[in-house]
Amino acid sequence: MIRNAFAKDSVEICRIYNYYVQNSIATFEDMPVTPTDMRNRITKTTSKFPWLVSEMGENLIGFAYATDWKQRTAYKFTVESTIYIDHEKAGNGFGKELYNELISMLKKFGFKHAIASIALPNEASVKLHEQLGYKKSGILRNVGLKFGQWIDVGYWQLEI
Repeated sequence: MIRNAFAKDSVEICRIYNYYVQNSIATFEDMPVTPTDMRNRITKTTSKFPWLVSEMGENLIGFAYATDWKQRTAYKFTVESTIYIDHEKAGNGFGKELYNELISMLKKFGFKHAIASIALPNEASVKLHEQLGYKKSGILRNVGLKFGQWIDVGYWQLEI
């Protein structure tokens, strides 16, 4: 089941997200996020953009949301989209279903473009985005440093 995220989901969202914080380059955060911080992020984001969660039974298995791409007024129809799936559930189609719902909501909200920034390499994320119609638009070389390695970030764009 896919539904809107609520502040009360912050503990489960942190469980999913903090795995990637501590074990991957998928996010450039390097310290686990607290439920209080995540609750604040959810509240701030949902005042303007959709934030969705996917549930299996009583457990959250993923989340996806959109935020401002840039703060300037001319970018008001462009968002940055983000998705994280529980690492134990990844690769089973849950991400595609969840992201499709987010894209559908973005269309209803009147947004025209979604930008995904992907730390590279990340074959699974690239594959997911391209399956959903995102097109590679560029790479910034060696812009992040995590786990002692320099990381490229690729940008994929979807015309909604």
